[in-house]
Amino acid sequence: MNENHARTHQDQTHEHQDLQPREEGQGRSSRWVPVVAAGLAGAVTVTLLNEGARRVLPHAPRMEVIGERALSRSLRAADVQPPRGEALYRWTLLADVFSNSLYYSLVGAGSSRKAWQRGGALGLAAGVGGALLPRPLGLGRQPGEQAPLTQLLTMGWYLAGGLAAAATYQALAEREVG
Repeated sequence: MNENHARTHQDQTHEHQDLQPREEGQGRSSRWVPVVAAGLAGAVTVTLLNEGARRVLPHAPRMEVIGERALSRSLRAADVQPPRGEALYRWTLLADVFSNSLYYSLVGAGSSRKAWQRGGALGLAAGVGGALLPRPLGLGRQPGEQAPLTQLLTMGWYLAGGLAAAATYQALAEREVG
């Protein structure tokens, strides 16, 4: 068997194993551990980059401000008085980590071999959306925004989140298989 055929056969065998039921002792819940951890890793990465950079860079992305506007607007649409000040900030941070965790957990939708591609695509898509959609959605500009620097940093933060999710998923998923 030549090397290419052997590699193709090995790849197919590994992908086939992803579809097989887990052995006894490895319930469905263990399949979710890498997915949940990956989502959380991506969300925490984006949040730490945003929170850290905004304290030291004058034109850093201010996604928390966009998030506060979105949360306030959504609550008002539901006829609920939004919190103000520090309470609004905390609720927004919690909502961001929760929603970004769900989003980045999509890295686990498939084989761990393609996690990097999915993580990169998810991160880039979120970054482009975060950079380009706030104004058309009526959420205004980011404070201190300086085009194109702020938009490029926004895309970079979300891309880093996608790659962190991919690295986490791949490491944990392969550990479970291996």
